Amino acid sequence: MATGRNIRTYFNGTWHEGDVPVMRAADHGSWLGSTVFDGARFVDGMAPDLDLHCARVNHSARALMIEPTHSDAEILDIAREGLAAYPKDAQVYIRPMYWALNSEPSAIMPKIGPSETGFAICLEEFPMLAADDTVTLGRTRFRRPVLEDNVVNAKAGCLYANNSRMLAEVNARGFGNALVADAMGNVAETATSNVFMVKDGVVFTPIPNGTFLAGITRARHIANLRADGFDVVEAVLSFADFEAADEIFLTGNLNKVTPVSAFEDVSYATGPVTRRAREIYWDWAASTG
Repeated sequence: MATGRNIRTYFNGTWHEGDVPVMRAADHGSWLGSTVFDGARFVDGMAPDLDLHCARVNHSARALMIEPTHSDAEILDIAREGLAAYPKDAQVYIRPMYWALNSEPSAIMPKIGPSETGFAICLEEFPMLAADDTVTLGRTRFRRPVLEDNVVNAKAGCLYANNSRMLAEVNARGFGNALVADAMGNVAETATSNVFMVKDGVVFTPIPNGTFLAGITRARHIANLRADGFDVVEAVLSFADFEAADEIFLTGNLNKVTPVSAFEDVSYATGPVTRRAREIYWDWAASTG
């Protein structure tokens, strides 16, 4: 079932209107989960960092032993072609994806080669959260995996079952998202996005340690905030650090900046750094076209 509306799908070399079927029942991706994807945004005629998202889906494919069939530039051109059918003020989620078609005789490993790879791009109108919308965070017993037991160096569909149970656990307790630990018990990210906290005007975010994807939008916020004069520190952070924070906000492609109003029983205001992070992000996006 689709999340958004006004869907267009690129498959088998052409654009189709609607949410068309792209996988077969026997595709390796269907029954063994060899799928990777990426997500970008088109908002008010802008598609910030779309080139980096197109490049990352190819990186993710290789990490999952899937051979990409399109260059970074080709994916970018196809996505732009599809976006041309939407009005400039549309808010569109851009999702290029690969999956393995066939398996080796063991059935577990995918066959590797361009003829063994499925490719599609899905575009769907999906509204961003309003600027004053916030989210609450709860703790979860589920943790981020490490490279030795999962493909944490890819944006892979098979990772999201773990994120789903994180969300289910905290949703059942009335929270909107989960603040998640790594294998060592330090804060890694949330179930859906990277996380930042502010203390005494300094911005902190968990240091990448191979257990979570340090996102493209995360990197953009770090660069923008530093250019604006903020001290941004990547560090090992505990749950106690977040409980003592002045502000917390999430960053990700879907909504760019989401203020956090509570972590368990600690409440936070949408503070000046969170508001500034959003403002300078869209200023940067507008300046790059």
